[in-house]
Amino acid sequence: MCFSCLSEHLAVSDCGDKSLAETDNEAVVDGFFSRGGHTNNWAVLVCTSRFWFNYRHIANTLSMYRTVKRLGIPDSNIVLMLADDVACNPRNVFPATVFNNAGRYLDLYGDNVEVDYRGYEVTVENFIRVLTGRVAPDTPRSKRLLSDDRSNILVYMTGHGGNEFLKFQDAEEISSFDLADAFEQMWEKRRYHEILFMIDTCQANTMYSQIYSPNILATGSSELGENSYSHHMDTDIGVAVIDRFTYYNLEFLEKIDMQSKSTLQDLFDSYDPSLIHSTPGVRSDLFRRPLDKVLVTDFFGSVQNVELMGQKYNLSNSETIIDNTTLSPNMTTVKEGPIKFEKTTSRNFHLFKMNSRQTSSSLPQFIIASILFGLLIRWVSLN
Repeated sequence: MCFSCLSEHLAVSDCGDKSLAETDNEAVVDGFFSRGGHTNNWAVLVCTSRFWFNYRHIANTLSMYRTVKRLGIPDSNIVLMLADDVACNPRNVFPATVFNNAGRYLDLYGDNVEVDYRGYEVTVENFIRVLTGRVAPDTPRSKRLLSDDRSNILVYMTGHGGNEFLKFQDAEEISSFDLADAFEQMWEKRRYHEILFMIDTCQANTMYSQIYSPNILATGSSELGENSYSHHMDTDIGVAVIDRFTYYNLEFLEKIDMQSKSTLQDLFDSYDPSLIHSTPGVRSDLFRRPLDKVLVTDFFGSVQNVELMGQKYNLSNSETIIDNTTLSPNMTTVKEGPIKFEKTTSRNFHLFKMNSRQTSSSLPQFIIASILFGLLIRWVSLN
């Protein structure tokens, strides 16, 4: 082979190896950024509207509440804020119930609904305090967002709004700047890993226009100058029972379970402006992962990837392993003092270690002391 041909061959080989290496590196990088990286999920679900004619906003929020619970987020990780209790409203011809469907097949209020902030507790101040963690020391755990830097948080809001504001109970407003500042405080205090902000209100997309903190994905029901509309009404209840944007989100979410591989890109692609009667928006410039790699359950569920560690714990000579193989049915008494059980990870199943000390049993002494004390009390009462 001539020198020029050999050089050309080596050049082609080098290019081929380089291309292969670059492909491998890209695969590693893509795999890294496609992983969720979170270890826990939280949801903050807020209805900001009062009064009977805003029944649908309560139903919107309770519908999301039911969905995230069904997909695995427990009540302990959900902060539910309802500005009005339409279930107990005297106008409700179906007392203690809330429905989002015309046939009234599913009672959203039902059993096991835990409302954390109700009525006049739903304020701008309390909402921001929940997000930032600046709550009073005596605030119950159920009213706290106890998230950390590995938490994925769904923040859902519904009510009446306008250009860069959302009304709370027709008495006060939260602006897009207030919301952006609250999210920035959360980032600075390491209170989230990723946030999905979803809002259903008029001109909803303007509410996330000022957000600048990283790892936040936002979606809304309508553009600037657009209204958001209800989907249908129930003639017996007398008002609309759900909004269109929330309705079509639920239509998608009801088709998935905890094992679903559906992504947020699939969810956003399902938005049809002709059905929603407004223009839904998505803002993803602050979000580091591609949307087609983000599972819906990364925010609406509580499914985490578990990495098993291969490390073992070596027991000392004074420690004894107790497990299913060492325990026998004949072992009915332990005569050597207090037993200390601790978990260890030296096998695939739970192991315990026992640290025994040679001490005499204290049970007889306790019985004798109890008898003497009883006799003393009896003697005192007689005299």
